Amino acid sequence: MRAAKAEMPGFIKPQLPTLKTKAPSEGYIHEVKYDGYRAQVHVGKGSPKIFTRNGHDWTKPFSAIAGAFKLKSQRIFDGEVVVIHEGRTNFSELQADLAKGRQNRMLFYAFDILFHNREDLRAKPQLYRKERLKELIDMLDPPVLYSEQLEGDGHELFEAAAQLNYEGIVSKRADAPYRSDGKEAWLKIKTVQMGKFPIVGFVKDPSGVAALYLGKEEGKELVYMGKVGTGWSRTVSSEIRKSSIPW
Repeated sequence: MRAAKAEMPGFIKPQLPTLKTKAPSEGYIHEVKYDGYRAQVHVGKGSPKIFTRNGHDWTKPFSAIAGAFKLKSQRIFDGEVVVIHEGRTNFSELQADLAKGRQNRMLFYAFDILFHNREDLRAKPQLYRKERLKELIDMLDPPVLYSEQLEGDGHELFEAAAQLNYEGIVSKRADAPYRSDGKEAWLKIKTVQMGKFPIVGFVKDPSGVAALYLGKEEGKELVYMGKVGTGWSRTVSSEIRKSSIPW
């Protein structure tokens, strides 16, 4: 029985991972956690468009990536825009390139497909979606790349990520559908790096602080290290935002 044809939706609120301390051992696939900008690529209604995780149209700053999606049928891809520096994805290098309007180092790692040839795939199992995704991404050239996964115990990939100083891994239930409000189907396990890191900036949400930008003192210089969540409740976050702290 063929699936019913569906109209291609607009922006889809992305599924987000839940933070955990240990990688699951069964029933999940595991991917490297990228340090970049979450992006959703829409192909098939006019020229390809790229949206941020909050639904903003960023096709222009990512126009080189959008132009690489030379596909005719309607499709929606979920993934991450990154810049690789010294062997791993680097958020500060990506920000620097965006500020200068450079796109030659930008890559798009596709890790999910939500819509394909008039079929909404969000109800399909994760592993099924990955198989369909690979078939399509194999037809394309860089800067579009397929995000490889490891099946089984995620501890092996986590250990490799820690040794390479990657941010961590994301584990996804192999049989789970894609849910914008999903809980526990996607898990993120971060590699722990101890140290003192001064706050150099922050990411706003409507009423508080969504995340912090951290630096690290190297000699007389302050070097950007990355972005982290605050762990604050909405109430605490709002109070800090309203405080006299010079944000």
